[in-house]
Amino acid sequence: MIVLILLVAAFLLIVMTVAWAFQKRVGNAGWVDAFWTFGLGLAGLGIALTPIPGTAGLTDRQILIAVMVAIWSLRLGLHLAVRVAHHAEDVRYASFRKDWGADFQRRIFWFLQIQAMAATLLSIAILLAVRNPAPEIRIMDWAAALILAIAIAGEGVADAQLARFKSVPANKGKVCDAGLWGWSRHPNYFFEWLVWVAFAVMAIDLTGAYPWCWLAISAPAFMYWLLVYVSGIPPVETLMLKSRGSAFVAYQATTSAFFPLPPRRRQSNSAKAAHP
Repeated sequence: MIVLILLVAAFLLIVMTVAWAFQKRVGNAGWVDAFWTFGLGLAGLGIALTPIPGTAGLTDRQILIAVMVAIWSLRLGLHLAVRVAHHAEDVRYASFRKDWGADFQRRIFWFLQIQAMAATLLSIAILLAVRNPAPEIRIMDWAAALILAIAIAGEGVADAQLARFKSVPANKGKVCDAGLWGWSRHPNYFFEWLVWVAFAVMAIDLTGAYPWCWLAISAPAFMYWLLVYVSGIPPVETLMLKSRGSAFVAYQATTSAFFPLPPRRRQSNSAKAAHP
């Protein structure tokens, strides 16, 4: 398993180095997200389809996980590729380009190597799910597949709702609070996190026969930390506050940041005064 993890790490470092060279050539760093998604998808497929010592041929579990990884990677990767091909550079990378100035290419190179290591950590959850010694597909495995299906569908719906909102000229400069975006300020991030919950669920063995399985929880925990505290919500909301101002402040007051929850009613100024 250690050798396989090291091979995956090396492969992802190469993928993100190619991503760096490509974005430098085309002048749009938004492409690196598509490279990351397809790279992790290929790594996950490699993990799923690598022969397991002591087994004859591919197991049902390997095939199921390979299908799960492929569907996730293709859906998200193609969405990102189409988006970056038809739009200006993602606001996060445009902000980096502005802040880093002449040092942008050097710093983005190392930023992408860190992303490769992050992808390697996530791939361990896939490996642990694949190597679960349960002889047959369990109810928990089908539950994990259902979670993944919900995650992919939810993320697709959120992306479509946002694209539809942005396509209306009258909505320019406004905050999207339609559909899932009325329940979460970042439903796309929530459903992406749910993908890694699915792989962790598939890895977990409640019988105690597979103690390594609990390491798989690190994937959704790490993804939650990245999305909520590091490279997801914080930079996006900083930019939204600059561009949308009080409208986004009002949106923050009524809408959950991450987990989809019913919209809160905004307090009036008199209510705030009565309940400091």
